Amino acid sequence: MTIAIDYAARSHVGMVRSNNQDSGYAGPHLLAMADGMGGHAGGDIASSIVIGSLVDLDDEALGSAEAGRALLDRIHSANTELAQRIEDEPSLDGMGTTLIAILRSRNKLILAHIGDSRAFLARGGEVTQITKDHSFVQSLVDEGRISASDAMVHPQRSLVTRVLTGRPEDEPDLVVREARPGDRYLIASDGLTDYVAADTINELLVGAADAGTTADQLVDLALRAGAPDNVTVIVGDIIDVAKQEPPSTTPEIVGSAALRRKGAGGTRPIPVTPAEKAAALGVETSGPHFEEADDEVALAEQGGHSRGIRRLRALAILLAALVVLAGGTYAGYAWTQQQYYIGSQLGYVTVFQGIDASVGPVHLSHAVAASEVLVSDLPSSLADSVRRGADQPDAAAAANRVDFLRAQAAACVLAKAAGRDCAVTLGEATDTTPTQPASPSTTSSGTAGTTNTGPAAKTSSTAP
Repeated sequence: MTIAIDYAARSHVGMVRSNNQDSGYAGPHLLAMADGMGGHAGGDIASSIVIGSLVDLDDEALGSAEAGRALLDRIHSANTELAQRIEDEPSLDGMGTTLIAILRSRNKLILAHIGDSRAFLARGGEVTQITKDHSFVQSLVDEGRISASDAMVHPQRSLVTRVLTGRPEDEPDLVVREARPGDRYLIASDGLTDYVAADTINELLVGAADAGTTADQLVDLALRAGAPDNVTVIVGDIIDVAKQEPPSTTPEIVGSAALRRKGAGGTRPIPVTPAEKAAALGVETSGPHFEEADDEVALAEQGGHSRGIRRLRALAILLAALVVLAGGTYAGYAWTQQQYYIGSQLGYVTVFQGIDASVGPVHLSHAVAASEVLVSDLPSSLADSVRRGADQPDAAAAANRVDFLRAQAAACVLAKAAGRDCAVTLGEATDTTPTQPASPSTTSSGTAGTTNTGPAAKTSSTAP
């Protein structure tokens, strides 16, 4: 019996976020999805690097043992590349990504998983989650300290305990499954599973719609539920090519690893040879900003201390000095007051408006929002960054970053309380704060199914 995969990949930025930190790939032998984390610290770069490291496995005919080793080797290589990028660009410190990858080897499927993204199997009318979250709340469930329903609304439900961060200890789970005709696999970021009820997802998965239609419906349900987070889904149907028409073999790549035209839904075919596929991804992840080849490009790191930004800051300071001391126009000073950075005031993380500089007696910044986050509670590298002053592109980004640092501080306090080292962890700050968080079991009816009205956004961080 000869099998094949009929697949579809879809991704959407969500209802609130301005960039897509998910990356997805679907091809004849490989289904993979990575949910980047780190907010402005480059989650989109992390997910793109990892997916880009896997794509040329799509055309390799390997035995199951060889395929498992090859998949692990590529993941380790990608993780090493993350570490190198962070070393080369310290502003990316704190980035990371989840990963679920399914590599087909004849009638075997090798599944690698790390993080809190989820994979599901629909077989014989039943849907089973085939991955277990690497999260703090899941560990509480495993220990019997809380129930699965409690986990849905737990205040630390977004803390992840294992993801790819560039550290040597980042190791995925690896299992081998048998591929059977009629099986349907779903890989999804939490932009779907946090906001659409499990029963609704299951109903679509066991339905008669093809992979592409099902993927479209799942994304649509998440958006109608008001999901603010990025939403990425990959659907793969196992078929017997002796009984069904062979599916397309043109790969699809979505999310931050793909150039996206406005309104295109984030999916585009890419060349079918391994070299062309790797080159296409390599170009897009070779720098802090992807090459502009389309109307809209998924951007990576914002707000870092690049050489250009440093020159601009120096020029702004000089300009401000000239205009203030000369008693002329305040245009230069006004420009500085459109800038924001995060610093320390009385030992607390604080948002400042302006630039971290003075011209004689004139201070070019002032505190606009003090937080309850102690700088001393942060991992050392993040604390040092705050003490130096971390530039932010605007007020919203600054508030987003404070939320990120709040999650870092909470995870660090937990680690210290457990007698463990407080290391740089991952996080993704919320873009909006819900007034009435709801459990994924809380639903509202819609024309295409029942959707969740869950929490507004994800905050992720490594916890003990």
